[in-house]
Amino acid sequence: MESCNCIEPQWPPDDLLMKYQYISDFFIALAYFSIPLELIYFVKKSAVFPYRWVLVQFGAFIVLCGATHLINLWTFTVHSRTVASVMTTAKVLTAAVSCITALMLVHIIPDLLSVKTRELFLKNKAAELDREMGLIRTQEETGRHVRMLTHEIRSTLDRHTILKTTLVELGRTLALEECALWMPTRTGLELQLSYTLRQQNPVGYTVPIHHPVINQVFSSNRAVKISPNCPVARLRPAGKYMPGEVVAVRVPLLHLSNFRINDWPELSTKRYALMVLMLPSDSARQWHVHELELVEVVADQVAVALSHAAILEESMRARDLLMEQNVALDLARREAETAIRARNDFLAVMNHEMRTPMHAIIALSSLLQETELTPEQRLMVETVLKSSNLLATLINDVLDLSRLEDGSLQLDLGTFNLYAVFREVLNLIKPIASVKKLHVSLNLAPDLPEYAVGDEKRLMQTILNIVGNAVKFSKEGSISITAFLAKLDTLRDSKAPEFLPVLSDNHFYLRVQVKDSGSGINPLDIPKLFTKFAQNQSTGTRNSGGSGLGLAICKRFVNLMEGHIWIESEGLGKGCTAILIVKLGMPERVNESKLPYKPKMPTNHGQTAFPGLKVLVMDENGVSRMVTKGLLLHLGCDVTMVGSSDECLRLVSHEHKVVFMDICVPGIDSYGITTRIHEKFTKRHERPLLVALTGNTDKVTKENCMRAGMDGLILKPVSLDKMRSVLTDLLEHRVFFEAI
Repeated sequence: MESCNCIEPQWPPDDLLMKYQYISDFFIALAYFSIPLELIYFVKKSAVFPYRWVLVQFGAFIVLCGATHLINLWTFTVHSRTVASVMTTAKVLTAAVSCITALMLVHIIPDLLSVKTRELFLKNKAAELDREMGLIRTQEETGRHVRMLTHEIRSTLDRHTILKTTLVELGRTLALEECALWMPTRTGLELQLSYTLRQQNPVGYTVPIHHPVINQVFSSNRAVKISPNCPVARLRPAGKYMPGEVVAVRVPLLHLSNFRINDWPELSTKRYALMVLMLPSDSARQWHVHELELVEVVADQVAVALSHAAILEESMRARDLLMEQNVALDLARREAETAIRARNDFLAVMNHEMRTPMHAIIALSSLLQETELTPEQRLMVETVLKSSNLLATLINDVLDLSRLEDGSLQLDLGTFNLYAVFREVLNLIKPIASVKKLHVSLNLAPDLPEYAVGDEKRLMQTILNIVGNAVKFSKEGSISITAFLAKLDTLRDSKAPEFLPVLSDNHFYLRVQVKDSGSGINPLDIPKLFTKFAQNQSTGTRNSGGSGLGLAICKRFVNLMEGHIWIESEGLGKGCTAILIVKLGMPERVNESKLPYKPKMPTNHGQTAFPGLKVLVMDENGVSRMVTKGLLLHLGCDVTMVGSSDECLRLVSHEHKVVFMDICVPGIDSYGITTRIHEKFTKRHERPLLVALTGNTDKVTKENCMRAGMDGLILKPVSLDKMRSVLTDLLEHRVFFEAI
């Protein structure tokens, strides 16, 4: 029993406590040393950490604590058991807490670092936003000032008001001591002080435009700070304070090329004005960026407003000039209209007044020609009749020319027999040619159409005029008339580039050549032949008669027919050739119903009288009335004459077959008389035929006659043969309208 084996502990209790304290001090020291190492690592890895010195101090404290415990390993002494137990427990707990803290710092410190970094980032962002908000507020303020200044500047388009307003508003907005504007002189070599903020009438201040400071400002589009001692800045009186900062900016002026402002320089190149702004002398103010921007923007707005003002000034001046020109043009137009009305009235009166005596001369001459005359008397009567016809032709030419010039003459298109036109021209010209013993030949091409669409009267008048000239200026020899279809290669004339013919299926070009063996023409005088009232004096034809209107009218007729006319001659004594080309239409089919007027029936010389035909003649002119009566009496008619419309309405009856009335009688409404006669005779076969006698060649007259219900119209003068033909057509066809 006494011999039982007891196992004694390997370490005594006191030594075991000491061992625990020793191990605890080691781990405490290890934990203390690891914490600063961790802090150093994370501080090194972090880009930004705000508490570097605090961490250094905390690390130093931890290191010292660890060093203290580490040193304590070599300073152990024997304590009482109670003290040893307490120290062991405390050190074990301290070692555990220190190790746990060291391990926790590994996870906590990165989070703390990220929080601090985020906080610093947010602070930087907040500061940046504050700066941006300040810039925005500055820009808004600058914009508000710009809008206010722009509104004030551009509220008027007077350049003096614009510039003065600019200086006043800039001075008020920026609290300036002085603000001035220098404008270039007319020579462009100097700048002249034109406007200031404080001085009322600045005069006499000029600065050379090539001054270095001015060149510096003009070479930049920004506001430039300049020295207060610069010539353009020495505007304020010297004082005891240092002068404030000065800024200058250029103001572009309108580039003028066609404009010319009254008292501005003539700007052929780009020029600038100079605006100078001065801060007060008794303050320490400096120019801020937003103020400089405000000045630059205002300078641009002033440039725009000045350009608008310059354009307005020029446009106002141009408007005044245009108004003056319009007044002058309106006066000239009224004078021209008055002259045209006077000319038309004169022509209308002269047309009637000249044709009325011509009617008497030609009618009485034709009546006299029908009587028994001696050869000498017949020759005199024929001479009078030819001279009268020549005078009638001159009257027609003058009237046609006036209507051609004012554009009132139009072609009377219709289907006609082209061959008959040439035969009639030949029949009219042969008697005159036979007297001069000239041989006249007519050659019509086989492919020439028999019928064509055009103005028969104007075409015949043109051809007859050309052939008449050939007969007039030829003393001997022959005259040939050739007509054929013009081919495209023969249409072009190098002397007339404006004539551009175009061939088509519905039209053709007629070429007529009239060649004579007469006196010829100097080639230099040919262009004068188509000028009105101009005659060629080199041909020795001063006494050949004529007015110089024939070819001028022919040229206008040909132009109306989209053609061309010219004359060729090799010189004096070698004859000449007149050539005309006119455009005519191709009829769809030959049908007499499409003819514009009834074809004239050949005169039946066997029927020389209309015995018992009762005719009523109304004419205010006694001579004309007697002449018309003489023609009708010679034809065997029973004639009643009246001089007024009332008398005509009272005497007209169903026994009268024809009523001739002069529609150009002043104070008589011939169209109204026609209507009343229609009302008087309700049955058409009982109503007499109403025929207008007129000297007016206006186409409107014919239309009015047809509209009023007249059955015919004839132009004065009227010969015996013409009256016989008219009565024949009226009695056979009950209608006769002479072409106008």
